[in-house]
Amino acid sequence: MEQLKVDKTLELMSEVCPYTFVKSKLALEGLDVGQLLEIHLGNSESASNVPRSLDLEGHEVLDVAKAEPNHWVVRVKRV
Repeated sequence: MEQLKVDKTLELMSEVCPYTFVKSKLALEGLDVGQLLEIHLGNSESASNVPRSLDLEGHEVLDVAKAEPNHWVVRVKRV
């Protein structure tokens, strides 16, 4: 995973859909355009749905990585 300056980190390991998406969307709305949000997710459903939904919202999903079993890291730039 490339080292980028993360402006905000959101830990949602114990959350499930749709809360993971809603909380991620709200966190992005609190950032300025061009800032980077790193989201930590604890299940494969969220790791699939959150990036797809944020992309549909118009944000730039930079990467999705499986850090370890039951831990995904999603990095998104606010557009």
